[in-house]
Amino acid sequence: MALEIERKFLVRDTGIIDTLAGERLTQGYLSHDKNATVRVRIAGDSAWLTIKGKTEGATRSEFEYPIPVDEARSMLDELCGQGVIDKTRYRQPQGELCWEIDVFHGDNEGLVVAEIELPSEDTPFDKPEWLGEEVTGEVRYYNSALSSTPYKHWTS
Repeated sequence: MALEIERKFLVRDTGIIDTLAGERLTQGYLSHDKNATVRVRIAGDSAWLTIKGKTEGATRSEFEYPIPVDEARSMLDELCGQGVIDKTRYRQPQGELCWEIDVFHGDNEGLVVAEIELPSEDTPFDKPEWLGEEVTGEVRYYNSALSSTPYKHWTS
């Protein structure tokens, strides 16, 4: 089984992205079940269908499959009933690990989060000065949750 072990943080200082190249991502959700989400994502000339299991701690199962971009566009247009996520992703290597910094657009404008994938939950990593509060496990920061309850609608 494929596993994703990920820690997520708010970004306190967005100056980190000033020197990084970004990639625009568009994604929507075919399923928001509490035990599994099914996502379609387009990045440039590539697209994927991703199935993620329920998060336990910082770990969840993840299965990802490449699909044709035209089919992904059709899924986003026809099957993703709730909001589509639009964001730019920046990558900042840190040794053998890599921070992925997402700057959200549209209904999630103003939200900037950083994630780091780890080989195990107890893998040590340095927390850069630009990181803010950890939000690992806070459901409202999951992209699937942001598609149905965008950041602009949060009251606190």
